[in-house]
Amino acid sequence: MSSISHKRPRPESSASCPCGSGQPFGSCCEPVLLQQQPAATAEALMRSRFTAHVLRDARHLHRTYLDSSRRPYDETKDAVDDVEWTRLAILAHEPGPRPDTAFVDFTAYYNVEGAEQALHEKSEFHRLDGHWLYVRSVRVGPAPVRAQLKVGRNDPCPCGSGRKYKQCCGR
Repeated sequence: MSSISHKRPRPESSASCPCGSGQPFGSCCEPVLLQQQPAATAEALMRSRFTAHVLRDARHLHRTYLDSSRRPYDETKDAVDDVEWTRLAILAHEPGPRPDTAFVDFTAYYNVEGAEQALHEKSEFHRLDGHWLYVRSVRVGPAPVRAQLKVGRNDPCPCGSGRKYKQCCGR
């Protein structure tokens, strides 16, 4: 993937937003990208960051990432990778342990040589001075599958019969 610094043309305000929300670009991500209004939620910021990747808007990505937001924007260092992002699926938006933290679990899809690939990630966001910022990736890949607990001989049978496991399905 090569780094580039030029932006793609913005969609018309009436066009469907690249983030996949189903809303027009002008009432979804465009006001956030143009700094006309802050993202209302961590999910809204995630959607605007995905749209910024699609449009190759490195300035928006720079100012909405906690680490880089504290330093001046440098066009030569803050270029966006040349990736063709195609769609976004938000799987969960959860509040964090404190009121100004949140987590967004998402899958972002992109094309590589005509084949669709997926980036599944759970990201952490913090709200500072009324603005949501991307902090870090908490997990890359799908959530781990939890192993089913072993049923004890004297536990209720998981089939729902009301009998003990040893006298039902455990025979």
